[in-house]
Amino acid sequence: MLTSTTSAYIARIIDGEGSITLTRMHMSEHRRPIISFPSTDLELLEYIQSLIGGYITSKKNYKPSVHKNFYVLTIKNKQSSMHILSCISPYLRIKQKRIRAVFILDHYNSVTCRNGKYSNENSF
Repeated sequence: MLTSTTSAYIARIIDGEGSITLTRMHMSEHRRPIISFPSTDLELLEYIQSLIGGYITSKKNYKPSVHKNFYVLTIKNKQSSMHILSCISPYLRIKQKRIRAVFILDHYNSVTCRNGKYSNENSF
C-alpha cells in the first residue's frame, strides 16, 4: 500500500503529464488499465519506478539539437494498475483523469468479459 503522501505525489505527476487509459496493446488482446508517465527527466521516472514498478522506455529523438531526450514509465500489469489507481484516485485534481480512474476501478470487471475478450455485443 502506498502512503497518502506518496499517493498524492504520484497523482500530481499524473495530473501534470501522465495518462490513465483502458487500452488493448494488440488487436487480439483484452483491454487493460495502463498508467503512463512521459518525461524528459529520467531521474524522476526512476524514482517513481522505485515506488510503484513498471518499466521505462526511451523514445527516439529525431532532432537532438531541438528536443531533449524523453522517456516513458509505463505500468501495464492489471493488478499493479488497479492498486495504484485505488491509492491515487482521491488525490487526482484533473476531472477527466479522476473520472477515468474511478470508472476503471468501478467498472473494469463489468466491461471486460471473464476471459478479457470482447464480442460484438459488448465492445466499445
